[in-house]
Amino acid sequence: MAGRAATPGDMATRVLVPSGVLGLGFDRQALRHAAAGKPDIICIDGGSTDSGPFYLGAGVSKYSDASVRSEWKELLDAREVAGCPLVLGSAGTCGTDGMVDGMLEVTRDIAGAAGRRLKVAVLKSEQPVASIREALQAGRLVPLAGTPEAGISAEDAGRCTHVVALAGAEQMAAALRTGADVVIAGRATDTAAISALPLMNGEDAGAAWHGAKIGECGALCSTRPMSGVIGLEFDRSGCTVEPHADGARCTPESVAAHMLYENADPFVLHEPGGWLDARGAAYDALDERRVRISGSRWIASDSYTVKLEGARLAGFQTTSLAILRDARYVANARRWLDRLEAFLAGEIPARTGLEAHDYTVEFRLIGVDAALGPLETGSSDPVEVGVLAIVTAASQATATEIARLANPFLLHFPLTDEEDLPTFAFPYSPAETERGPLYEFALNHVMRLDDPMEAFRLEVTEVGHGPPR
Repeated sequence: MAGRAATPGDMATRVLVPSGVLGLGFDRQALRHAAAGKPDIICIDGGSTDSGPFYLGAGVSKYSDASVRSEWKELLDAREVAGCPLVLGSAGTCGTDGMVDGMLEVTRDIAGAAGRRLKVAVLKSEQPVASIREALQAGRLVPLAGTPEAGISAEDAGRCTHVVALAGAEQMAAALRTGADVVIAGRATDTAAISALPLMNGEDAGAAWHGAKIGECGALCSTRPMSGVIGLEFDRSGCTVEPHADGARCTPESVAAHMLYENADPFVLHEPGGWLDARGAAYDALDERRVRISGSRWIASDSYTVKLEGARLAGFQTTSLAILRDARYVANARRWLDRLEAFLAGEIPARTGLEAHDYTVEFRLIGVDAALGPLETGSSDPVEVGVLAIVTAASQATATEIARLANPFLLHFPLTDEEDLPTFAFPYSPAETERGPLYEFALNHVMRLDDPMEAFRLEVTEVGHGPPR
């Protein structure tokens, strides 16, 4: 990648980010071009909590296995061309130990088929429930803003199916110091993999964290956000961002805007060991493609903490979907639904013997206010309205029984008592879909550590076959 003109004795650390997440895709031509430029490291994220607690609760990946495998193969090829480490953070969306082990096996298969021998560092971040209980009893769990006043108990921790700690730059640096060709990490902050090598090389800490935040989602900070591939060049005073796809540009606006992404404060970013102060940051266009970031500061904290994520089972769900097409019912969908909800509130307990706290039935009017509910301020005249019923109960059988009870009324329920029964539509049969287990996040805490590595496990292995390294 092109960068600012280096001054004598001024070396830079060049980081290639192929995409915002493994499985999303990237511009292959741009990747080949960028790898040929010999970056110092290739970093990509593998996960997030964006899609809710299910993936952590179940310990599974959101993304297609075929997509992940094919893209990982291309990135391993790019690593071979570049001759640099390849780092994956938050393997398998949730970053559990099982997802890390799965990516190690994928790497083993690809390396074996290609006749390559690779040194792989595996960084695991899943936490045993016993460790969380000990930290709780020792007062090392600190609730974050918004945590319920009751906090979390040892019993609550024990109900979590998976708990992970988010690795930072220190844990990633430990993995890189093994001399690994490939690093596969469990759950980590989105910025950890990108910031680690610049920090190891002594680049400006404020620039390292700020550039990592801008680059975490690949080309989302550019004018062609789906192209994926960007380059970041870190040095002693700042960072330069450049997209690699044809026609893609970074502008001061597109770069600065990414500090708003998934961040409550566009000037502050909290990470393990401290926080980024971007209030004094400057975003300068070097040319029509590149933007220079400078002026940010890294503020070290008095203690080292890592964020915890935990998920627990909250019940089971069954959904039903009906469609209102009659113009009168479309125009009065909210009034019709209020009447239906009141009716079912009486019928469900009367027919099943369940108490109100044993289940929930949530309705969403698609085309009216399904996304925002009571916060919706807009209005329109839809041709039809989808009625999505979401039933949650302690067992799948109970959730489905309630959905079936509601079935005939989703198909035929009048707006008033003095009119013929209407007929609505189900888009498929049966109308009920069992969604399976429902999970909820159960931790909103950070954990204090005496040593950044004490909550993490680092293992090194070799995979594949070929000439000795």
